[in-house]
Amino acid sequence: MAHSQRVREILGWYASENPGVKSNLARMLNTGTLAGTGKLVILPVDQGWEHGPHRSFAKNPAGYDPRYHFELAIESGCNAYAAPLGAIEAGASEFAGEIPVILKMNHNNSLLSDANPDQAVTATVADALRLGCAAIGFTIYPGSTHSQAMYEEIRAISAEAKAAGLPTVLWSYPRGEQLSKDGETAIDVTAYAAHIAAQLGAHIIKVKPPTAFFEQPAARKAYVDNGRPVETLRDRIADVVQSAFAGRRIVIFSGGAAKGTDAVLAEVKEIAAGGGFGSIMGRNAFQRPKAEAIALLHAVMDVYKAAAKG
Repeated sequence: MAHSQRVREILGWYASENPGVKSNLARMLNTGTLAGTGKLVILPVDQGWEHGPHRSFAKNPAGYDPRYHFELAIESGCNAYAAPLGAIEAGASEFAGEIPVILKMNHNNSLLSDANPDQAVTATVADALRLGCAAIGFTIYPGSTHSQAMYEEIRAISAEAKAAGLPTVLWSYPRGEQLSKDGETAIDVTAYAAHIAAQLGAHIIKVKPPTAFFEQPAARKAYVDNGRPVETLRDRIADVVQSAFAGRRIVIFSGGAAKGTDAVLAEVKEIAAGGGFGSIMGRNAFQRPKAEAIALLHAVMDVYKAAAKG
């Protein structure tokens, strides 16, 4: 399909990339209900690994079957589906070519508790190519004592992926013993995490919606002295997007813990109003019965579609 003006503009931000990377970015931007708008809604299902199968799927037992998540992403009109290696292998052949797939390449698990978390690399770029994926996904933990090594890991892996024509989607989640719990989603820390991801060469950056809390006194002073507004979520979303190369990198926001439909949509409206590029929404979708999940995802997409029209 011919690119819309907005998709052409976004691809122009990645001028240093090879045609393969840009083609796969375009593949995601041109898929589903939001095709051509420059907005993205992605279904991520790595929670079984991260939190355990029953915490993730007992509310909607259909979710124990990885093929269900392919179906949900396709039937709801998502731009892409992201999952670990095993889940993708369970459905990649059956749903080949029906939706762009992102191979999540590293993982943590709740059986191991560490004040400075790390993730194991559990898949390869070769796996992504073998399974027909459109991108790789990777998590970093800015603030963890393991973060420097994680930056070096993704530098090497993303270089291999780029050479093979695959973009990188980077989950940038601040954590570590030097950060308070509130600091993990503080506005100054979230904006910093988005900037780090952009500096690492991420094509799509995933962060959590930021709160108005400040973790670092020096950062708070910079915000106050320069009159940067953080009172509303839309203000904070705009701040994070600007931190990713003045909005010239795609920044999407996680759906977070399960919550009611009204709360989900209220948050999405603020993300859209702040210039966020979309949502990557897992538990708030797949833990609902399929019809209810599709209705919610359609409502989320309607918000972003309206924002794209201005």
